[in-house]
Amino acid sequence: MKRLLFEIGAEEIPAGYIEPALKALQENLLKKLTHARIDHGAATTFGTPRRLAVSVADVAEKQTPVTTEVMGPPEKVAFDATGQPTMAARKFAEKVGLSVAELGVTETPKGRYLCAVTADAGKSTETLLETILPELITAIPFPKTMKWADKQVLFARPIHSILALFGTKVVSFSFAGLQSDAWTWGHSIMRREQIPVPSPEAYVDILREADVIADITERKNRIIDEIQRCAEKVGGRVLPDEALLDIVTQLVECPLPVVGNFDAGYLELPGEILITAMREHQKYFAIIDASGSLMPHFIAINNTRTRDVALSVRGHERVLRARLEDARFFYRTDRAVALETWVSRLNNVLFQAKLGSVYDKVVRIGKIAEYLTAQLPCPPETAAHAIRAAFLCKADLMSQTVGEFPKLQGIMGRVYALAAGEPAAVATAIEEHYQPTYSGGALPQSLAGAVVAIADKIDTICGCFSAGLIPTGAADPYALRRQAIGIIQILLERNVSVSLMALIQTGTALFSSTADQNSAETAQKVYDFFSGRMTHLLSDLGYSRDVVAAVTSVTVDHVPNVWNRVRALEKLKAEPDFEPLAIAFKRVVNIIKKSDTAVGAALNEGLFEAPCEGDLLNAFKKVRAQVADNLNNHCFEEALRQIASLRGAVDAFFDGVMVMAEDETIRANRLALLGQISDLFAMFADFSKLST
Repeated sequence: MKRLLFEIGAEEIPAGYIEPALKALQENLLKKLTHARIDHGAATTFGTPRRLAVSVADVAEKQTPVTTEVMGPPEKVAFDATGQPTMAARKFAEKVGLSVAELGVTETPKGRYLCAVTADAGKSTETLLETILPELITAIPFPKTMKWADKQVLFARPIHSILALFGTKVVSFSFAGLQSDAWTWGHSIMRREQIPVPSPEAYVDILREADVIADITERKNRIIDEIQRCAEKVGGRVLPDEALLDIVTQLVECPLPVVGNFDAGYLELPGEILITAMREHQKYFAIIDASGSLMPHFIAINNTRTRDVALSVRGHERVLRARLEDARFFYRTDRAVALETWVSRLNNVLFQAKLGSVYDKVVRIGKIAEYLTAQLPCPPETAAHAIRAAFLCKADLMSQTVGEFPKLQGIMGRVYALAAGEPAAVATAIEEHYQPTYSGGALPQSLAGAVVAIADKIDTICGCFSAGLIPTGAADPYALRRQAIGIIQILLERNVSVSLMALIQTGTALFSSTADQNSAETAQKVYDFFSGRMTHLLSDLGYSRDVVAAVTSVTVDHVPNVWNRVRALEKLKAEPDFEPLAIAFKRVVNIIKKSDTAVGAALNEGLFEAPCEGDLLNAFKKVRAQVADNLNNHCFEEALRQIASLRGAVDAFFDGVMVMAEDETIRANRLALLGQISDLFAMFADFSKLST
């Protein structure tokens, strides 16, 4: 067993490319080793802006031997009457690479057959790696790739070196004009030289001595420790920012933090502007005091050790000063403009060619918000706040600050609304209406914010569907899936049982004059789209696919109820006697679906021929009203238990009579009875979709 080390040295790779590339590199290498029958241990990845590396422990020096038995033609076909091999035998021998004399005969239940036993002793791992490793380089996925010089390969950045060691021996191969070797590069500025690597085990330590922290976790922890020490020196602490920490970790090979200062006068700006100016443009960490207020200091992460630290700090301060001066100018200019003025200017901003301007969208959001506040238990004051927030929710898009810092949209809307004297609830709703901004992101905490968030998202979804801009398996340019999931999560979080179809119809009706199809067709497509999203979410949560299908195929009109129905049915499915129950109920539903006879005819009790028919009708009448009441009151487990209580009467009915009787009148009457039972089941789920 030996350790394998493979490193690709390149020019600076974008920070966001590194982690996904390393994951793919590791997965592909282990997959190829396994496929090649090479035993191996765990893999470890290393990465910096200038290198991607993977190391695998306990790699076998040779493929695992394998013996294969291949069956051939029957013996009586393989040899003629004189015992001479026929063409069938010779062709089989040729196929397996043996002579006819080397073939064997084996007994099978079908008789005696020719067989060939081949043994593959396996190749050396080193030989196989000469093919495997180059293939790994081209298999690494990147958002964007490039060519360089006259090379015909694609990679994130030009490759400068390839390190490939199996134990202490170089795995020799060439790629893009480079020959694999046993050396790597030190730090690109402080130690720009070739560093010999005698063995995979020495890799990390040798690079550390060359001012490169190759282990990403070690580099990240060093940054955490160092920036906290820097913050403590000025009496503060680092504002937590995990995403920025991840970015900075992938921007440097040797993190060297320094503390800089900015004029305290800039603290007049909202904290969000200061933080964004430091974070987005410069990748600086903000420092806060014990109360959580920003301090006039920042931390920059250098990648080189400087002789004059003060000079480096002044450089950072000078760059940040220019950023903050611009931000202050934008902020002061914005404050001089009324929010209503910005809203009117949205007429000149195109939302989508077929869907009009952003101002048109704001008008639609307002109408949908009015509809929602009328449907929800929404106090008049909250309704007024939601409608006002809907009118102002896109105003900050016209501000110079958001033009400079796009990630502050919504946030600056809140800031400017408060500065203009708008109620705090309106300002909060303006910020919250973008939420959730990503999968698993924060949801609106205020009712007004939730209303505007739903209105904005349903308008985008209904508008895109009306314009024929429907997501495909490969493309969703308007993030409609994410927005649909956002609506579902908000409705679940607030336990709001507003009719989803009515909400969709309200949205699609606003496009009736410009849509490519009629509103009813569009509404159904949007409804089905939401149904698909709910099915996906419920399956991801671990609920059985058949249970999810049984519930969602009936209705997804009230989102929280869908979840409650699935939970109730999943709980029933876990009970020991569920299978015979499901079989009985599926039988009812399947008979109705397959019957050519109309089942909507009036039921005539006078046509009952057996007691079991009346017993089933009486049991049905007993639970029908109770089930409806419990469903209306959202008592789904109780409703399902009442439905389940019909099982005995259903079983007795099938045992006691022939549903498809020869007499058409009797048959139609029995189908009418089962139709009523089926309709009761359909109030909860489609039991025919349950697996048994």
